[in-house]
Amino acid sequence: MYGSYGYTDRKELSHPYIRTIRTSVTNPMMTDPISDMLTRIRNAQAVRKGEVLLPYSKVKFAIAKILEQEGYVARATQEHEAKFPVIRVELRYQNNQPKIHMVRRVSRPGLRVYAKSTELPKVLSDMGIAIVSTPNGLMTNKEARSRHLGGEVICEIS
Repeated sequence: MYGSYGYTDRKELSHPYIRTIRTSVTNPMMTDPISDMLTRIRNAQAVRKGEVLLPYSKVKFAIAKILEQEGYVARATQEHEAKFPVIRVELRYQNNQPKIHMVRRVSRPGLRVYAKSTELPKVLSDMGIAIVSTPNGLMTNKEARSRHLGGEVICEIS
């Protein structure tokens, strides 16, 4: 398997004079840690995990706290596991179905998406939320709209 992480493997091809060495980086550089966080939550809910551990950062912890306030996750706490701090997110289920139905990253490193307070997205006719990075910090689209603040649309969740 090409591109998998954490091992070095030598494999001979069918021709006796041609050899390839597959190597991989043990610590890949992450270009979008917020997408990684959202994907870990999505994958954990897909296999019905009770909680998920995420590498800590202030932005990811603020996003997790917003998810907790809005009722999408049961609890988000910062802990010091082993060497590095982590975020422990306890997932919430309703009738054996994940509380989070859809997670979509809107603004990403290759395409930043900004919106004025009057143009903030309404996710599922305001049944879902969008997380917006404003000059006053991270908040939901509803709170940003009521405060007349625009900013970068981080993600949409329903």
